[in-house]
Amino acid sequence: MAVTPALSSEVLAALEKYDTPTVCNVIELFNVRPRNEGFMNDSIKSCFPKLKPMVGFALTSTFRSQKPPRGGDVYASIDKQLSAFEDIPGPPVIIFQDIDEPTAAATFGEVMCTTYKEFGSKGLITSGTGRDLDQVEAIDFPCFTAGTTCAHGYCHIVSVNVPVSVGGITVFPAELLHGDCNGVTTIPLEIASEVPDACKALMKAEDIILDYCRQEQKTVAGFTEARKACGDEIAKLGKRLRGES
Repeated sequence: MAVTPALSSEVLAALEKYDTPTVCNVIELFNVRPRNEGFMNDSIKSCFPKLKPMVGFALTSTFRSQKPPRGGDVYASIDKQLSAFEDIPGPPVIIFQDIDEPTAAATFGEVMCTTYKEFGSKGLITSGTGRDLDQVEAIDFPCFTAGTTCAHGYCHIVSVNVPVSVGGITVFPAELLHGDCNGVTTIPLEIASEVPDACKALMKAEDIILDYCRQEQKTVAGFTEARKACGDEIAKLGKRLRGES
């Protein structure tokens, strides 16, 4: 696995202060990737929309539950996952590609999520389904799934730290992830340390329109002026982030 530059705990904590759409808007300003790439589609939804944003580095795995594994304990590979935590450049987010088609049973439940959290994980994403949602929400552990299933079938982890396909994108081991009630995005590591301050600046620019709209006295002409002022500030922010004059 390629070496991933470490980010400070302060940067990661700062990223948690902003919602995922704002993070996506800021990423667009850097022009480091096409605007239709890098975020998961609507097949992946937050199980607990009221929880704060999830920020962490992908610990990727593939999963099956339709038939028993050919040998060994169905949960044996969790030990391998936990051992791999030390190779992640920050707090891990467990991300599973369910390779059964269709999904046969739940990827996770209370015991798995409690284990992951107690070992330092910040959340879990699966292209499959989950269960024990009341219990997992109670431990404040963000999860993102394609649905729910009441049973775990013959669940087993097939591989760890491999590229996975989840929500319409390929996620590589140790990619930085940000997710909340709106969905999940990756954050390019080369810009990650700049994203929190840029989010703050972007929200300040957007407040120009929002504050105007909240006034009692407003006109279309006034709104147009506020929208232009907001756009000008965002354009200046984008140029600064891209290092343009």
